[in-house]
Amino acid sequence: MWENFLNAIALMLILEGMLPFLSPNTWREAFRKLIEINDSQLRFIGLTSMLIGLILLVIIT
Repeated sequence: MWENFLNAIALMLILEGMLPFLSPNTWREAFRKLIEINDSQLRFIGLTSMLIGLILLVIIT
């Protein structure tokens, strides 16, 4: 179980590191826009992301 968890964390870090590595200016601009949105919008983005991840897990397993 821990091996799967660590694999998932490693893949997440790889995917999240791709944009700043490949296009730092685009990443910086996206980060600036993210800072400007309000808390409810940010919570909605987080909830949507978690639900998509949960659905993918259910489909895969």
